[in-house]
Amino acid sequence: MTDIRTIGILGGGQLGRMLSVAASRLGLRCHIYEPGAAPAGDVAWKVTNAGYDDQDALRAFAESVDIVTYEFENVPTSSLDLLESLRPIRPNRKALAISQDRLTEKSFLNDIGLATASFADVETEAELPAAVERIGAPSILKTRRMGYDGKGQIRIDDPANLQWTGAPSVLEGFVPFTEEISVIVARGVDGQVAAYDPGLNLHQDGILRTTTVPCGLTGKVTTDAVLMAARIVNALDYVGVMGVELFVTPGGLVVNEIAPRVHNSGHWTQAGCAVDQFEQHIRAIAGLPLGDGKRFCDVTMENLIGDDMDRLPELLSTARTQIHLYGKAEAKPGRKMGHVNRITG
Repeated sequence: MTDIRTIGILGGGQLGRMLSVAASRLGLRCHIYEPGAAPAGDVAWKVTNAGYDDQDALRAFAESVDIVTYEFENVPTSSLDLLESLRPIRPNRKALAISQDRLTEKSFLNDIGLATASFADVETEAELPAAVERIGAPSILKTRRMGYDGKGQIRIDDPANLQWTGAPSVLEGFVPFTEEISVIVARGVDGQVAAYDPGLNLHQDGILRTTTVPCGLTGKVTTDAVLMAARIVNALDYVGVMGVELFVTPGGLVVNEIAPRVHNSGHWTQAGCAVDQFEQHIRAIAGLPLGDGKRFCDVTMENLIGDDMDRLPELLSTARTQIHLYGKAEAKPGRKMGHVNRITG
């Protein structure tokens, strides 16, 4: 089996919640470390509610678990230094450092031979006009660190009307894509790689709205997408599940971004596969064999955002619909409250 019995998870949101449920099915326990509200605490073995600057709490947390993983990327480096001195962190620090900085991420992807949007480093507002002249418009200015679901991003259409993010940023050229797809890929301790079918993503207001499988694209495109995802995790000596977002363009696939964790666009696997992305991640980091990720039905995953919770009575009465609610106390505009997986074929 495995010598690992207790898994520490940095972050207590919905991803930590679903990881905890998956671990429990394998007889493993999860200890959540979360500075704020922790929906994952409803289902986890234990919760530490403390800041990332609390060295005593971090040390006690590490000493109570066998291995540490994370459900989001923006954990302070100093906290990770302390934790890693006491317990292994999977996925590794290299993957985390690359994904925390959009400039570093794009440089890494180019270095291993994968296409990205054209980009320019913009450290200060004074550097922005020259960057726009080089990259062109339309383009998107994104903070190098932090930012998700469309936050920390400014679209630039007119070089004469520039806005600044307020932090070191990267300017990305416009990619004329026809679709966005994502691949959920896993790599085990032994180097085994397994990928799920690519999903077709639709966004609204910068937030993922739906992911549909099959994605409806040709076999060559989906094969290339899986091979690109495998190249990334192998280059990083990665252990765990990663989400890889790609743009489909007339000239081929372009990597949008990577996420070194389970991913929103992989939630469909809960209804479409015998082993979903959450169990796959637990298996990988615990040193267990990866599971069978073959898709056995067609699925559309839809996020429930804000007032979508008003539709719950209807959804509860809808056939072939799997509902996952995150246990968050209050529905707010733009806040992910849950998701549904509809089996469509």
